[in-house]
Amino acid sequence: MKRLMLTLALAGTASAQTVTVDFWHSFGDAKRAGWIQARADEYNKAHPGVKVVPAYKGGYNDSLQATILAARQGKPPALVQIFEVGSQLALDSGAFQPVSGIKAVDFSDYIKPVINYYTIGGKVNSLPFNSSSPVLYFNKNLMQKAGLDPKRPPTTYGALLKACEKIKAANIDAKCMTAAVYGWFVEQWMSEQGALLVNNGNGRQGRATASNLDSAAARRIFQFFKDVNDKGYYTYTGKLADTDGSNAIFNNQKAVFNLNSTADIGNVNDAAKKAGFGLGIGVLPIPDGVKRNGVVIGGASLWIAKNISPAQAQAALDFALYMTNTKNMADWHKLTGYYPVRNSSIALLRSQGWFTQTPLQLVAFNQLLATKPNLASAGALNGTAIQTRQIIEQGIQKVLGGQSVDAALKDTKAQVDAALREYNQNFR
Repeated sequence: MKRLMLTLALAGTASAQTVTVDFWHSFGDAKRAGWIQARADEYNKAHPGVKVVPAYKGGYNDSLQATILAARQGKPPALVQIFEVGSQLALDSGAFQPVSGIKAVDFSDYIKPVINYYTIGGKVNSLPFNSSSPVLYFNKNLMQKAGLDPKRPPTTYGALLKACEKIKAANIDAKCMTAAVYGWFVEQWMSEQGALLVNNGNGRQGRATASNLDSAAARRIFQFFKDVNDKGYYTYTGKLADTDGSNAIFNNQKAVFNLNSTADIGNVNDAAKKAGFGLGIGVLPIPDGVKRNGVVIGGASLWIAKNISPAQAQAALDFALYMTNTKNMADWHKLTGYYPVRNSSIALLRSQGWFTQTPLQLVAFNQLLATKPNLASAGALNGTAIQTRQIIEQGIQKVLGGQSVDAALKDTKAQVDAALREYNQNFR
């Protein structure tokens, strides 16, 4: 009955014409794009007055830029998937409206650290969809070969360095660890230390004007990269943000440990089975001497365009809520490894015995659920977030190339702060 009433209401407000909801997303692979299309087909069948049309629009940044351009031309898609660091750009574009302003929605079922990221200025601006965080992947067989206990993976920088020392001494034809030179990891490690990446409450109490890359927290992170590299423990592809490359190194058993996203658990587990080694998952190792604060959510959320009809906005939100309902998010998690974003989805997965069947996922869930919801774990909000990541990655690469930590941090902070100043000049 509720579905029938919604369909009639939407049809009525659109003069009995079909309400079209163009949905732009960034999943080009058949598995994830196919899942989205299937949900749209289901929704369209149940709502004859609405037609949701999913379309792949390239990577996250490409999709965001295409959406902003379409909005300026007066033809925005009703629903768009935007990655988390594009949130400030999305807000500043003026092209979107908060989902919390379209109709009353109960957000209490969403996992707190997830909804915390997308709550800005007291408003829920977008609906969480595909969410992830980093974990430590490890090769159980290689750990045992090096005399390490796979049941006790390292949880701190110090413990990881000690494990690396044993691995190097064992001469097992594999480096200790791989990890992409990825600004996302720096954001995570700042949060784990309860530290803010940028000022003004991580850009959430006021527009960010400067970074905190001259802090002790940032120095610990850069020093860690220097330590593992200088001691010969570390390997990567040489490319920035090359998470696929670090997975390939790990899957080919050329590294014992790999830092990467929870979204890769399914694919890496398949690769491990094919290669014949046991895969383990551990929490993200953090700097020594700090209390674990928690991870920043990664991934993307669903934004609704501003200059569309009320009927389109309501239909877009209704479909987004359908696609991310309890059952669908549980199924999405099983298919992809992304978090299911809802507490009720976690309860459903538990009742189905999913975590007993796939214990690798449990570590990731517990790490997320243990995250303290605060300004640090909410994540840094700023319009130069995409550029900031690249500058930080270049700074880490300088350290790997032999530059001192202090010099690299000084230069990195100067560049990030200059980018913030330039961006903020548009909003004076």
